[in-house]
Amino acid sequence: MTDEAEITRMERSTPRIIGVDDPDGDAAGMNGWAENGDGSAEDANGRAESAGRHEENGNGHAEGPDDQAKDAFSRLHVHHVHRLRVKASAGDYDVVIGSQLLAAADRFFEAVAPADAAVLIIFDEALATAGYPQTLRTALSLRFSSVHAVSLPTGEASKSLQQAERLYAECLAAGLDRKSVIVALGGGVVGDVAGFVAATFMRGIRFVQVPTTLLAHDASIGGKVAINLPQGKNLVGAFHPPRLVLYDVETLRTLPPAERSSGLAEAIKHGIIRDPGLFAFISAHAEALLEGDPSLTAELLARSCQVKADIVSLDERESGLRAILNLGHTVGHAVEALAYGAYTHGAAVAMGMVCEARIAVRLGLAQPDLVSTIQQILARVGLPNELPDSLKNAAAIDELIAHMRLDKKAIARSLPFVLPDALGSVRFMPAVSEEIVTAALAD
Repeated sequence: MTDEAEITRMERSTPRIIGVDDPDGDAAGMNGWAENGDGSAEDANGRAESAGRHEENGNGHAEGPDDQAKDAFSRLHVHHVHRLRVKASAGDYDVVIGSQLLAAADRFFEAVAPADAAVLIIFDEALATAGYPQTLRTALSLRFSSVHAVSLPTGEASKSLQQAERLYAECLAAGLDRKSVIVALGGGVVGDVAGFVAATFMRGIRFVQVPTTLLAHDASIGGKVAINLPQGKNLVGAFHPPRLVLYDVETLRTLPPAERSSGLAEAIKHGIIRDPGLFAFISAHAEALLEGDPSLTAELLARSCQVKADIVSLDERESGLRAILNLGHTVGHAVEALAYGAYTHGAAVAMGMVCEARIAVRLGLAQPDLVSTIQQILARVGLPNELPDSLKNAAAIDELIAHMRLDKKAIARSLPFVLPDALGSVRFMPAVSEEIVTAALAD
């Protein structure tokens, strides 16, 4: 079970906001790390980083990947960029959030791969008309001599073995080798498929996430990549952390309202599991976030990404604590499987969070008003806050439960759930009785 004391004691560290004229924007400051007297680095939560990350030059400034990133910031015409650091066993990586980043992507790739590395951009075919693939390819061509691009059909159906096999052939045709880079440009589907290909091609090559949807901010951090099988979502996958996550909020301006709503589901989830302040921020700015206000959107993404970055840094391979990120997903994935294509991922997770809050109430873990609190914020951002009647009949509930027993967290076909007991606090229950689950789904 998840260590509840560990969840409770963790405190969210505020993302660093960096301006081009920030006088404190040195390598340590841009990372948000404070250096100790022994040369080790400690973050805002008091976790120690390894010593010897950088070498100092004559001016006392650190040189290396962080200086390269600093130089990238200094040459960008932006006023505020949020930069988070995620710890990973394969190497820590940055999450950079701001405006006008796509056209300057080459400057952020300096620490990702050498200039002679081949690059393959895998992008959602729907982005071609917006020009994002060409913008990114042009920017990366300023650094890399071999940059290729290939499209992936839009939609969940692309998370398949067939598409992965096609992309392996594209990797070979582009001349990719062990030092090459695969870049995922698009939403969560593209990130999952491109990441899975990167994790398995030649036993693993470099990978970069460039999300273009609000929903993808959750999937782009943490290194979980996967494809689907007919029997369920994400059943074939790997842990393969990116070398960089580059999030240009300008790409979110053209998202339709339904996609904005869908993306807010994961941010609301992060508020419920760990950050009540984020939950309140979304509630206070719901309308502006739905309209795509760039400043508020960047703040939302930074705060939400920080929650996930903190958790995956402590539990990279989902051995315990990281399971709390699955709030709403046990029911949500079952809804997606049973009503394929009828709901966005965010809408399914929203339904799941309500159902799982009801399970918590039935188990005596939460007060009934928690359900209505969650329902209210979901309604404000245009997300469903109930299962549809078509999924509440006995036959549909039986099918939903059958899908839940295929959940990756299930042991011996148990019904495992992450359950909220209050805003900012959740617990993992490895097995809940079918009777309680059935009653909560039927409510």
